[in-house]
Amino acid sequence: MVQSVQRAVQILRELSTSGPRLGVTELADRLGVAKPTVHALLRTLEGEGLVVQDRESAKYQLGPALVGLGNAYLDTQELRTRSLTWADLLATRAGEAVWVGVLTGDHVLVVHHAFRPEGAVQILEVGASIPWSTCALGKAVAAFAPEAERRRLLAGDLAVLTGASITDAAVLNSQLEQVRGTGYALEDQESALGDAGIAAPVFGRSGEVVGAIGVVGPVERLLAESARQDIAVAVRETARNLSRDLGAPRGGARGAGV
Repeated sequence: MVQSVQRAVQILRELSTSGPRLGVTELADRLGVAKPTVHALLRTLEGEGLVVQDRESAKYQLGPALVGLGNAYLDTQELRTRSLTWADLLATRAGEAVWVGVLTGDHVLVVHHAFRPEGAVQILEVGASIPWSTCALGKAVAAFAPEAERRRLLAGDLAVLTGASITDAAVLNSQLEQVRGTGYALEDQESALGDAGIAAPVFGRSGEVVGAIGVVGPVERLLAESARQDIAVAVRETARNLSRDLGAPRGGARGAGV
């Protein structure tokens, strides 16, 4: 690795997770490097628009150029591009919002969000990053990930966002086995109180899981006995159609129904 590039990335990550504004001294302490080195890196990042300095506090925050880079990533993300129509159809069928996500490290990045059909005010969640173990999207991906990747995720720190978040790796592993059997994953208020999710894995042309698509909404609507099975069927069918759109081979992974 190129150390200077690695440190620059660490600065951006610190500003994204510990910010919104941090000073040179704070960043130097967090990175464990000398202040002159951090200052030089910050000036370089500032010159490229990746960070900006607040005039009043002299502290740094993320810059506007990152928006362009993020949008460029989304524009070239094939899963997102292919999912636009399918997500809208699923949102209409389920009457709820639909998210499409990909696994990045130990988090799920929401790359597309189709609003629920009703006209109420809704917040766009594209770009949201959610611990994999607390959401149906993450469980759907992890269940069909290669065994080594699944072991890595289960061995890592399991996030606690609510009292319902699962921190026992054995319990999670049991859930993932169930997901492999049913072809869909459930989330019951594990990332936000009152919210639930039902998601299914999406496969690419290589046959490997590339992400997940799922319905999100109030727990009383999604997980009610009268609605859960119908939504799960709709989610799984949509994931299968999206997988085929991506060129996934027929037969797919066991339980996924591709």
